Amino acid sequence: MKDVDEKREALLKQKNEVDKMHASQVRQLEVISSMSAEDAKKQLVESLKDTARAEAMSIVQSTIEEAKLTATQEARKVIINTIQRIGTEEAVENCVSVFNLESDEVKGRIIGREGRNIRAIEAATGVEIIVDDTPDAIILSCFDSVRREVARLSLHKLVTDGRIHPARIEEVVEKTRKQIDQEIAEVGKRTVVDLGIHGLHPELIKMVGRMKYRSSYGQNLLQHSREVAKLCGTMAAELGLNPKMAKRAGLLHDIGKVPETEDETPHAILGMNLAEKFGEKAEVCNAIGAHHDEIEMTSLLSPIVQVCDAISGARPGARRQVLDSYIQRLKDLEDIAFGFGGVEKAYAIQAGRELRVIVESEKISDEKAAQLSFEISQKIQTDMTYPGQVKVTVIRETRAVNIAR
Repeated sequence: MKDVDEKREALLKQKNEVDKMHASQVRQLEVISSMSAEDAKKQLVESLKDTARAEAMSIVQSTIEEAKLTATQEARKVIINTIQRIGTEEAVENCVSVFNLESDEVKGRIIGREGRNIRAIEAATGVEIIVDDTPDAIILSCFDSVRREVARLSLHKLVTDGRIHPARIEEVVEKTRKQIDQEIAEVGKRTVVDLGIHGLHPELIKMVGRMKYRSSYGQNLLQHSREVAKLCGTMAAELGLNPKMAKRAGLLHDIGKVPETEDETPHAILGMNLAEKFGEKAEVCNAIGAHHDEIEMTSLLSPIVQVCDAISGARPGARRQVLDSYIQRLKDLEDIAFGFGGVEKAYAIQAGRELRVIVESEKISDEKAAQLSFEISQKIQTDMTYPGQVKVTVIRETRAVNIAR
């Protein structure tokens, strides 16, 4: 028993000596490293955080790459479910045309004695003619753009010919109206032939032709409808749907904007009713009626027409009102990038579809560059509204420059 106690005391003494030596070694390490144990612990934790973050980014990247390879079928469903969320309002029309004159003397001849000529033109064309102080010009005002075009061409013929009196005005206006009707039919035929659309009712072909004289947000309606038709055909082909049917729906989606009689019905519903009247298929009619969410979508063509309509209207420069918001979006993209540390330059390119960020190589490492790209993309996703997607490219480079003399 005595031996056991002696051994215990010896072990305790050795333990105390080891503890003293450990404390001494820790103090020496703190002196050598100029860091306390607490500071070293914090540095270790930060190092572990950076390592974990880098590994997490690597896992995210590999997961994304794997998803790209294996998620084709799911992506189709996601596209169909999400593209219909994109929308744009388009309900403003131009109702004024300016007719330029060689001199202000022609204004008097157009007005005529006691205003009989101008009254005859207004009665024959249904267009209001405004003669004001604008030099060498008069204004034609009417909601119906075809009537405005008839009035403009009639005035051009009358002014060029020089004979302006009520009987001559009625004759010229009637001839011009027939000429415009014939041109409308020809434009409609050329459009459907160019797009490869067959079996369209003659009345619908005329409506397509009338789109040439209609604009929305400053964008010509016929050009817009042709563009939507081509976009719909391309997207439908990518999704394995009928591209011809999609083109048909895209071309006709705005025919409700060009009725020959005034109607207060929303243009999407009016267009759907016209398509049903002239024998279009149910999928096409639903796509026309649902492209502004007035009715429920029942076919896959409907969200395609809706998103292609939005893409055509949102294209930079396509519409006057959209151009300002487009420029502001580019500026907002660059501002988001500059909100992160270490960013030297930022450029929104590819019409806002890519953000190129140049960082300072001294402040941002390769691992942090990948992390920065991810963080900027998340910031854009949460703070901005934009059509399509935005690719964020972070560029980090080191340059060594010397001059030989």
